[in-house]
Amino acid sequence: MINKKNEQTRRKFIKNASLGAGVIGLSAMGISAKSYGRIMGANDRVQVGIIGFSQRFKSSLYPSFMNYAKELNFEFVGVSDIWNRRRDEAVAFVKEKSGNTIKKFRNNDELYANKGIDAVIISTADFQHALMAEQAVRHNMDVYVEKPMAETMEDAKILLKAVQDTGKVLQVGSQRRSAPNYIAANDYIKSGKFGDINMVEMTWNVNQPGRWRLPKLVSEIREQDTDWERFLMNRRKVAWDPRKYLEYRLFWPYSSGIWGQWMAHQIDTVHWFSGFKHPRSVVANGGIYMWKDGRTNPDTVTAVMDYGPNDDMTSGFQVRYSSRFTNSAGGIKELYYSNGGMLNLDTNEVTSEGGLTEGHASAMGMEANLLTPFTLGTDAKAETAANTGSDPMTSMHMRNWMECVRSRETPNASVEAGYNHSVANIMSRIAMQTGKKVTFDDKTQEVITS
Repeated sequence: MINKKNEQTRRKFIKNASLGAGVIGLSAMGISAKSYGRIMGANDRVQVGIIGFSQRFKSSLYPSFMNYAKELNFEFVGVSDIWNRRRDEAVAFVKEKSGNTIKKFRNNDELYANKGIDAVIISTADFQHALMAEQAVRHNMDVYVEKPMAETMEDAKILLKAVQDTGKVLQVGSQRRSAPNYIAANDYIKSGKFGDINMVEMTWNVNQPGRWRLPKLVSEIREQDTDWERFLMNRRKVAWDPRKYLEYRLFWPYSSGIWGQWMAHQIDTVHWFSGFKHPRSVVANGGIYMWKDGRTNPDTVTAVMDYGPNDDMTSGFQVRYSSRFTNSAGGIKELYYSNGGMLNLDTNEVTSEGGLTEGHASAMGMEANLLTPFTLGTDAKAETAANTGSDPMTSMHMRNWMECVRSRETPNASVEAGYNHSVANIMSRIAMQTGKKVTFDDKTQEVITS
């Protein structure tokens, strides 16, 4: 049993140490005094709130968290959801799975007023992610927030500043950043052995008529059982619409659909591997070619993005991204090309395919350039099922966040990484909506349409 007097003395010592000379040593280790104030001992249980009892949370985030909860001394203690049905379901679910009883909060304000909560996991509607995460860090909570981090530049800037101001630990749900094969790919490219990236091809194709549609729930939800005004947050006030509440991914401005849901994952690896923060320019197109169910977001998109330094338009590379809900041929592909071959993140193979052969090289007075084939690290393949389960990538990503909550280190998918994928998503959406080529102004941090 812990001696309460000794525990109080220990906590007081830690607090005082952070105000004195010890801060200098912490700074040398890259830990700010602001962050040090939240370092916990092994006996301090991290109490976590659930914001949004979504299917994603239920099927993937919850089991991923519980994989390490006992080892790392974390626990769920409450749920905030503006729909009373989801609150009740969350309490019953956690009770069934863990035997614990968690508190119910009608909204985030009630959750923030509970001083016993240290961190939150946010899996709400896409457009709410940035604003809810900003509120959480401003209330002294660490955050795991699903992607896309933000759907507008205004929202992205609000969250970026909040995390920079507070020093809170925020992990964006870009789980590729915690997967061994992607880490190996990044290390390989950064080593220089791959050569310069000169082209990236990405696809995310499914054939699922029910993608993001929830007709049964739409028919069951009642406006009086939720809080429509709170749901809308900073979006324009409109009349109650259960489809926009539950099937938000089909409707702008509550989601950008494919851009925020699918491309956010894949374009993040481009930024990670290349070091570029965002595209230099984007052109895009898309439409609703098959699923004419009232949605406003497209069922098919294609974008062509140019990456490279703004002061040297002769260098860089192109990214071609396409996704469709109308035919699954091609599946998920992430192909990186250099002059020496290809890195295939579907098969986790590096090959010399397409590399510069002796015959072509000699004709130009050059030497052949063919990569040495090898296999990347452990495969953690992305899932395209309508309700993804507890996949290895999400589990490893969740552990990384939980460890960083304790250590105060920057997690694998930082707020900056989330900001950057948001910029690429927003540029692509605007290019598609306007039919114009768009660029990005680094000074104003705004998308520019030509």
